[in-house]
Amino acid sequence: MKELGQLNHFLGLEIDRTQGGIFLHQQKYSRDLLNKFGMLECKPIATPIEPNSKMRTHGGKDLEDVMMYRQLVGSLIYLTQTRPDISFAVHVMSRYLHNPKKHHMEAVRQILRSIKSTIEYGLLYKKGEECKLVDSL
Repeated sequence: MKELGQLNHFLGLEIDRTQGGIFLHQQKYSRDLLNKFGMLECKPIATPIEPNSKMRTHGGKDLEDVMMYRQLVGSLIYLTQTRPDISFAVHVMSRYLHNPKKHHMEAVRQILRSIKSTIEYGLLYKKGEECKLVDSL
């Protein structure tokens, strides 16, 4: 084994140490995700899912590229490590992995648009306090 110093990056997770505590985030991963799925220049929005939206299993047009939907939802699941604000929306959309429709893809794109507006968010761990979701340090 070899000492490589303090951990700064690990599997898409970025670690910043400050006087205030440890800040865990996935800003680069988020940018790469937006870029990969062509949403880097999208219009940002505030909420990842509409409050009273009703997702349906049946009805609607079939999705042409089911694998893209599955890859996107899987990538979003990985992002929830440091983004509890999108966890519920991602969980809802993961229910439709077996047979996604076009309206499911539109809802997932809404999650990406909300990530665009909150790309600087992460988890701040302060000594003696609970973990908090905060904007970048």
